[in-house]
Amino acid sequence: MRWELSEEQADFRTVLADWLGEVCTSEALRGRLDGEGSSDFEERFVGDGWFGVGSPEDLGGEGGGLVELALAAEELGRRAAPASAWLGSMLSLPVLAGMPEAAKALLADGVTTVLAVPAGAVPGALAGVTEREGRLAGRIPAVLAADRAQRLVVPVAGDHGTVLQLVEVDQPVVSVHPRALTDRSRSVADIELDGAVGATIASEDGAAALDSAALRAAVLVAADSLGVMERMLDLTVEYVQQRRQFGVPIGSFQAVKHAAAEMLVKVEAARSIVYLAAASVESGHEDARLHAAAAKAQVCAAASVAADSALTLHGAIGYTWEHDLQIFYKRAKLDAELFGSTGVWNDRLADHLALLPATGA
Repeated sequence: MRWELSEEQADFRTVLADWLGEVCTSEALRGRLDGEGSSDFEERFVGDGWFGVGSPEDLGGEGGGLVELALAAEELGRRAAPASAWLGSMLSLPVLAGMPEAAKALLADGVTTVLAVPAGAVPGALAGVTEREGRLAGRIPAVLAADRAQRLVVPVAGDHGTVLQLVEVDQPVVSVHPRALTDRSRSVADIELDGAVGATIASEDGAAALDSAALRAAVLVAADSLGVMERMLDLTVEYVQQRRQFGVPIGSFQAVKHAAAEMLVKVEAARSIVYLAAASVESGHEDARLHAAAAKAQVCAAASVAADSALTLHGAIGYTWEHDLQIFYKRAKLDAELFGSTGVWNDRLADHLALLPATGA
């Protein structure tokens, strides 16, 4: 099945791609990765109105839904844009529906508000933070974009299940410890709370909210992997047309053609999976969990395999800092683990499939 975008969605993707082509060039990206930081990109992203796309208009967003967010994630992945703060905020935004003012501040001013869950696991109700006499204490490892956050949506273990609380980062009892990642285009940090004050978010049950966030995370990370895979294919096709052996481009060799064709098949299959999953989760379809799990498991796994193929076809130059492939290779490998590995999501997919009785021969 081939998923067809609406004319408006296609135009949105084109305009965003053009904008990213101007502000997230290879040179600008390398400058950010070499230590200049990502704040300039984040400020432009907010200031030029992209931050609110895919978010409700009544909260100050530009409208649209998860399909538009997936389109944005795809283009951000294609450019390896430093968008950790955007992704972390988009996961926390639905939770903030019970705090409209906080949601409006997030969309209007780019007040980064991230979901304080470990980036290496599926968001769930297992909370590492407890509350005692109105104070929060605990540690949450490797939270995506925590080093950029101004507010945290913190799952807190309570007597009656998980409660979500909004915590201001500027409290002296809140410590944020950045971690280095091989993929420099993203950031994580450990969070420690030692008597922090939070405000309970008046929304749906905490466990249910985290489950919804997990489905959104699966779709958006898969969309990022799709964009990364597309870029690696483009880089590979360009390289094999230039690199010559025995007096001819290596792209003329049958084995190279087959490897590139397999990458193209993975890209086209992934595109339909991602868009279907986005629409399914957005509409609350009865199979939304299946679609989201399939997107995260299959697309991220395909991107990881495509990264290995691209590196093989590039040879030694693909390992070097001077070539862009290494940036996208690292991003694809992190996507495969971000918010749950492909194996974990395959297990979730299997858990939601109905068991059928074996039939006799």
